[in-house]
Amino acid sequence: MLKAFAALVLSVGLTGPAFAQYVDPAVTGAAQTDSATGAGSVPTMGDRATTGGAATLDDILRRQNGAPVDDSARRESTGFDSDIPASGVLGPSGVASDSDQWRALRYDRADVTSVNNGPAATTLIQDGGMTWLEARRGPLAFWGGVILLGSLALLAVFYIFRGKMRMDHPPTGRRVERFKAIERFGHWLLATSFIVLGVTGLLSLFGRKVFIPIFGHESFAAVASASKWVHDNISWAFMIALVMIFVMWVMNNIPDRTDLKWLARGGGMFGGGHPPAKKFNAGQKLIFWAVIVFGLTISLSGLSLLFPFQLNLFAKTFGIINDIGVLSWVGLSPLPTDLAPQEEMALAQIWHAAMALILTAIIFFHIYLGTVGMEGAFDAMGRGDVDEEWAHEHHNLWLEQVRQTQPEKISERRI
Repeated sequence: MLKAFAALVLSVGLTGPAFAQYVDPAVTGAAQTDSATGAGSVPTMGDRATTGGAATLDDILRRQNGAPVDDSARRESTGFDSDIPASGVLGPSGVASDSDQWRALRYDRADVTSVNNGPAATTLIQDGGMTWLEARRGPLAFWGGVILLGSLALLAVFYIFRGKMRMDHPPTGRRVERFKAIERFGHWLLATSFIVLGVTGLLSLFGRKVFIPIFGHESFAAVASASKWVHDNISWAFMIALVMIFVMWVMNNIPDRTDLKWLARGGGMFGGGHPPAKKFNAGQKLIFWAVIVFGLTISLSGLSLLFPFQLNLFAKTFGIINDIGVLSWVGLSPLPTDLAPQEEMALAQIWHAAMALILTAIIFFHIYLGTVGMEGAFDAMGRGDVDEEWAHEHHNLWLEQVRQTQPEKISERRI
């Protein structure tokens, strides 16, 4: 009997705190259960205001599924924005509790001092590292490989079925100056630097999957270190050349009506014969503007990586996009604008690599047409002049202009 009574007292004593701690779910925003169905209802997004910013079940489930989570209430609930002066045992933390302190560290809002004055030195917690790693070794590597190998396969199939595009008539032997020496220098400076940057960049992206299994870790360490040094320094040549070709060729690459006709006939693949074209046809203009636009964004993100934490590109850009409301038009959530310095660098690296992969695929088509794809095309950049017949077939409007205004560019000497 005494044992039974003791057991009863112990049971009541253990369950008592649970009853004492019960709080009305309507006040706390905790999950409630429907009396009819027994199904649990999840707190709404606004419930965080009554829970002190604590994560809800909905937050946890969304985070597990990779969906965006509104953590603005938690970001604001740090206690560091209060006007109440510091007092008592809390000292300089004022009204901030330990939870507030850790939450402030989590969202980079704590007042942290460091002996290192670098921009990222006081960011003690940031959770973007795994997202960057998974994106880099997952979608970026996979789709990068698909883009590069797919474009090469497409060119191979096109060459097999179409073959080399040859001139309709025999060459005349008369040569027409197409590009000056300074223009060819700018082109080849851009081309060679881009090739070196592409090789070293691909080694950095795919080295662990391709290089290490064949040559080993030690060899990769040495090659990767050298590649990084080359990549960082050759980048300046690329940016200089990019400015050069823009200044020299931008006026000749402004779209006009002749480009619409050229595109409608597929550059001569439809409708028979070659469509009229000026110094640069519509296809070359598309290549030019692709190089300028992609080259510019690659250069900007590259500068951000060369000078870490000095050139933050994404938070401000995301803010502008959110203000315009572009994403809301298609039902997407706003982009994050409160980015840690490390997250800025991670986004810059992913963007840099993605844009470089796309531009590399575009350049594959340019290289193909300028070499094995079209008869006589390489002469334009290889030696600076082309056969008069080639100029007539591919750039007849430009040839007529040369004949009228600069006839000295046409050599009557047969070569």
